[in-house]
Amino acid sequence: MMQAHIQIKLFAALKAYTPQNADHFPIEPGINVQRLLDTLRITGFQRTVVFVNAKRADGQHRLQGGERVAVFPPVSGG
Repeated sequence: MMQAHIQIKLFAALKAYTPQNADHFPIEPGINVQRLLDTLRITGFQRTVVFVNAKRADGQHRLQGGERVAVFPPVSGG
């Protein structure tokens, strides 16, 4: 069975968590977004905004491979 891969893009303060292989990051098919963030050591999912293939996704969204995952930190303002 071939290994599944995704493309990961982290923004702003989260850039520090970007893995070296972010353009071809291996995953286990069926992994959910929350587990991916745990793997990347990004905590506080409730305060991050995640898009999978340009559509907003929650922590239970399952990845199969081939997706583009973008993660943004919490937006603060005043």
